[in-house]
Amino acid sequence: MKTFAGRTAVITGGGSGFGREFARLAHRCDMNVVIADVQEDALEAARAELQAQGARVLALKTDVASAAAVEALADATLARFGVPGLVFNNAGVGGTGGLLWENSQADWAWVMGVNLWGVIHGVRIFTPLMLEAANKDASFEAHIVNTASMAGLLTPPNMGVYNATKHAVVALTETLYQDLGLVTSQVSCSVLCPYFVPTGIFQSERNRPADLTDATDLTASQRIARDMGQKAVNAGKVSAAEVAQLTFEAIAANQFYVFSHPKALGNVETRMRAIVDGRNPPDPFAARPEVGERLRAQLRGA
Repeated sequence: MKTFAGRTAVITGGGSGFGREFARLAHRCDMNVVIADVQEDALEAARAELQAQGARVLALKTDVASAAAVEALADATLARFGVPGLVFNNAGVGGTGGLLWENSQADWAWVMGVNLWGVIHGVRIFTPLMLEAANKDASFEAHIVNTASMAGLLTPPNMGVYNATKHAVVALTETLYQDLGLVTSQVSCSVLCPYFVPTGIFQSERNRPADLTDATDLTASQRIARDMGQKAVNAGKVSAAEVAQLTFEAIAANQFYVFSHPKALGNVETRMRAIVDGRNPPDPFAARPEVGERLRAQLRGA
């Protein structure tokens, strides 16, 4: 995608984290900015900040797990700015970690609803609008960015629900790239796979719907997953703003994979080699065996 200025960016999860940084950068690129978020106070703060800086901004409370809500977001975008040139299907939740069999149906429904169905709705609803605009105008360009995770390329233990959603987003986006290539050269996509970046994702429970709340106490594995996840994310040295900059550079270069921590790809290569060689999944703690030993001891009650 060669030109950002004058185009429109739609950003889900735009009230905080990567989404807010995408919105800030889109404004600096002279784009119209549409931000959507389920958390009203964060959404309003982001809107007020952008508007104070002179941005052309539309903010809409949106639960991306709802097809009707994403359709309303698209309708509002079309009415205000027309067909978007950029769509960031970015809203996501950390969810509840823990051993797979200890997650409730409500846990699965909540995390799948936001992390996977939110992306599905965004792709299903916005892609046809982009393709129609491309068919009408040979100069029209558009790009979709789906936020996955390095957990979409790896299988770290004790966080299986999150892993499953992010693997699905990677596969969905790779397929979208191939499908778009069959029908157009004017619309493309990227998948963002960040590693540990301080974004507040482990405070996602604040926005969990009441009807998908699990009233049972956290299990030992879930408490451990929460504490380990928060520690890792909070210790991240790469900022959300830096990831946003990398993402816009990737869009401009029509680069599909966007990584915040390229050094982590060594773990991906190890996993892929095991698959190709038909070996069992590798030890995820090979580089830090003390972490694996401590986790096993905690879960086995030692």
